[in-house]
Amino acid sequence: MTPGLRKRVSITRDELTVSEPHKPLTVGKKQSGGRNAEGHRTVRNRGGGHKRLYRIVDFKREKDGIPANVLTIEYDPNRTAFIALVEYTDGEKRYIIAPQGLKVGMTIESGKNVPVEVGNAMFLSEVPVGTNIFCIELKPGKGAALVRSAGTMALMAGREGIYVIVKLPSGETRKVLGTCKAVVGSASNPDHNLQVLGKAGRNRWLGRRPRVRGVAMNPVDHPMGGGEGRASGGHPRDRKGFFSKGKKTRSTRKYSDKHIISRSKTKKK
Repeated sequence: MTPGLRKRVSITRDELTVSEPHKPLTVGKKQSGGRNAEGHRTVRNRGGGHKRLYRIVDFKREKDGIPANVLTIEYDPNRTAFIALVEYTDGEKRYIIAPQGLKVGMTIESGKNVPVEVGNAMFLSEVPVGTNIFCIELKPGKGAALVRSAGTMALMAGREGIYVIVKLPSGETRKVLGTCKAVVGSASNPDHNLQVLGKAGRNRWLGRRPRVRGVAMNPVDHPMGGGEGRASGGHPRDRKGFFSKGKKTRSTRKYSDKHIISRSKTKKK
């Protein structure tokens, strides 16, 4: 009907059951606009956007042995996956990252000796080899740190002493302590990456401002600026002069290197 809708590709979100969050589990969220505590802009291309409420999500799943009933599946503006409101048998309500296939009325559990079913949180030492998992802890009891975004899943690949071997969505294979928890299944909203915003205004609603290419700037503004005509040669750099494509930025003495079995394979162009 309009130029903005013509190329827009959206997902249906049919699985969502409510449009308003559970108020006791929300807090106000102040946007930074890319500014630091002194008011200086340290991150470009940010600002504006719709006001958001932050949903307090339970990444730890530490209520072991207490079943929970799924009440709603909801949209969360602060993350790509959907979230689910669950009510434990003791009356407490919490938000969790919704796995793909979770429905209202289903029951989930966490802890030892729980069945290998979608949405259940288990210790990695008890997860069968070949199982798809997400929301993986890196330190026991600290909460899920890996594989939390929409549609992602990792593969339980094996065991090695007190560690388990996990293949991550990036292709990296690494060891994680068996006393860490993970959730069975894959994160919800797998079609997220197929969306096309369709117009610049939708980017502004998300808090993203226009981005100017370095080669379109003047020499005083960017190392790749200036030149006669549409000159855009030289090595790609950021505004501080560091190489921005292909340069390795990971520390050569990072503490977690000993846990990484194989690094992710980068795509060759």
